[in-house]
Amino acid sequence: MAEVITALERRYDPACAADWDSVGLIVGDPDAPVNRVLFAVDPVAATVDQAISTGVDLLVTHHPLFLRPVTGIPTSNWKGALAHRLVRGDCALFNAHTNADRANPGVNDALADALEISKDGWLTEDGLGRVGQLAAPMHLMEFVEWVRARLPIGAGGIRVAGEPGSLVRTVALCGGAGDDLFDQARASGADVYLTSDLRHHPLSEAMEHGGLALVDAGHFATEWPWLAQAAKLLVSDLAAVGASVEAEVSSINTDAWSNV
Repeated sequence: MAEVITALERRYDPACAADWDSVGLIVGDPDAPVNRVLFAVDPVAATVDQAISTGVDLLVTHHPLFLRPVTGIPTSNWKGALAHRLVRGDCALFNAHTNADRANPGVNDALADALEISKDGWLTEDGLGRVGQLAAPMHLMEFVEWVRARLPIGAGGIRVAGEPGSLVRTVALCGGAGDDLFDQARASGADVYLTSDLRHHPLSEAMEHGGLALVDAGHFATEWPWLAQAAKLLVSDLAAVGASVEAEVSSINTDAWSNV
């Protein structure tokens, strides 16, 4: 476990996490051996069950199980119940959240790569988001279909605000919730800003300002590309120090929305 944690924290430095965040080893024995690692976006019942049923030693998730301090983990609470299931299943849990968002490479690099967008710069000074170019310009609705074909879009679909025929070449992006970065996206000179969890009032105000199309592709979808990137890097980083581990990506789409 120690070599795996060292490798993960070298890539996703805990010091780079936001001060409100919770990252690192959440459940498990830091001295226990690790042969198999499963990467998932969310620490929920489905991914915990998958990890335990397939004999995984370590579940690495992007989202934290305990984002806020707790004073106990009774099984009467669903988070406590998950923690107990992990312990009983001899499976550890590790979180890399905002430190993975700010990593290079990290969540936003993986999203840019999945959409074949160059990584020319950061959206913010502290390393959040990316700004880059498409290989060839396309109209906004063509860009939406480009995104749809390359990300695991959930039941909520893709939401778009902007002139359908506007030309897109420069893209600003931020995996996960990013409606607090409209000013930075506009200042970057981007034609479109791709992110998720866009709320009504910030979106309405952004569209009144004009000059920037907006695409909401869903929280899970915009963070999912990181899983394969992180799994590949963990295997190669451990191989470089003479260690080995099997790393795989959960096939479960944990987007909480469903169609009606």
